[in-house]
Amino acid sequence: MPRSVLVSGGCGFIGSHLVDRLLRRDDLEALVVVDNLWTGLRDNIAHVSDPRFSLHVGDAESFRAGGHFDEIIHLASPASPVWYMREPARTIKANIGGALNLLSLLKPGGRFCFASTSEVYGDPVVSPQPESYRGAVDCTGPRASYDESKRCTEALLFEEQRVSGLDVRVVRLFNTYGPRTRIDDGRAVSNFVSQALTTGVLTVYGDGSQSRSWGYVDDIVDGLERFFWRDGISHRGPLNIGNNSEISVLDIARFVCSLVPGSRIEHHAPVPQDPTNRCPDLTLARRVLPGWEATTGYQEGIRRTLEWFRQQIAAAGKSAVTA
Repeated sequence: MPRSVLVSGGCGFIGSHLVDRLLRRDDLEALVVVDNLWTGLRDNIAHVSDPRFSLHVGDAESFRAGGHFDEIIHLASPASPVWYMREPARTIKANIGGALNLLSLLKPGGRFCFASTSEVYGDPVVSPQPESYRGAVDCTGPRASYDESKRCTEALLFEEQRVSGLDVRVVRLFNTYGPRTRIDDGRAVSNFVSQALTTGVLTVYGDGSQSRSWGYVDDIVDGLERFFWRDGISHRGPLNIGNNSEISVLDIARFVCSLVPGSRIEHHAPVPQDPTNRCPDLTLARRVLPGWEATTGYQEGIRRTLEWFRQQIAAAGKSAVTA
């Protein structure tokens, strides 16, 4: 049966990769992307020429459509602290307001998919973090607009599931990196790569011992595709999706330096409430998505990401010269 799908945040880093996967579907009749281009980029979907695809520039929390959708995938939110800490009210509106509005555009019996985050675990005292871990989030801290609006949106969707039978799919994404990340994204891998290719000075906050589980975007989107629509499974989430190989921020910076001769590391003061560790417990994911795992090692993933960034920086330089 032909399906109509809406993706909020589809011009973003992960969203644009998900758009590519959706357009492979034989049952797709229409794909509508809603993106206000706050952190998303038109360039991320510039290659799309499929007649089933349409882009509407605007906010997820105020978008109106002439009809309803069989599936809605809600990704509209900045994910980098640099961006969401700058505009906390706007971040909360994107997550919670976006979900409330988009729910009204879902057909009866339709499926609502939501990209939550490992940030709901806060600065964890349990590692790796299973979905059952309730976390240690500071609801008045500098990261709260993102952490708490993701948590609240999860609560909204699961309560709608409880009272009305809403078909939901909720994932908790861990640190994801790769091509189509903004040059000015502000998170560790993109920061280190762009700094290495421009100033040559990589900024490490604190001593760099804080660890993350770095998931290459292709692997992560494989998991999203299977969970959101491809596999006929009944599990609704929340489901951790990420790489469970934990690497320190300093080791990532050192590896990037090894790829760009002449670059160096400079330590700055720690970022307030920067989590000390982040690692997904993938026990449930392996059961729900048998055979899925993040197979791209951080070294190979960073090499691919660096090459993409190199091309983007070179293209921007050529444009500046000819302008």
